Amino acid sequence: MNSSSGNSAGFDPRSITRPEPVLLTYYVWMSILAGPLFPFAFLPLFFKYKTLEYRFDETGISMKWGILFRKEINLTYRRIQDIHLTRNIIQRWMGLATVAIQTASGSSGPEMSIEGILESEELRDHLYSQMRGARGETVPDELNEKPTQQTDRALELLGEIRDLLKSSTPGEPKP
Repeated sequence: MNSSSGNSAGFDPRSITRPEPVLLTYYVWMSILAGPLFPFAFLPLFFKYKTLEYRFDETGISMKWGILFRKEINLTYRRIQDIHLTRNIIQRWMGLATVAIQTASGSSGPEMSIEGILESEELRDHLYSQMRGARGETVPDELNEKPTQQTDRALELLGEIRDLLKSSTPGEPKP
């Protein structure tokens, strides 16, 4: 399980594989607020908690849950557009938050909502840094290399053409 680190330097999201047990307590409280519909509200949340798994790696995030209908979401850091951290009053009381991740898809809601993480601010900061790093990798290696002999020759030819065009007067063809 997770352990609260308190600082982002020691935070390792790869250690997060399951939600914290306090998430189940949160689900109980939210179901109690449904009143007489408690069983109908609690059972899906209970099964989601029992089957919810996270995986963070170098390329992205994976989240899966479900018994009868298994749902799996895989996001690469490159696809992330925005990250929101939300907490209602009960979540704040329990030290929880929801990290909502949005992509450029056409949906109005988040693509993925990560729940049951005590280090939500550290996770948000980590995701932002990964998102920015993934976008920085899109620069082609050719742009970082030194000019080759072919590019030197092409620049030389362009310079000669420029000089020829400057030296010619309009209306007079040059031999």
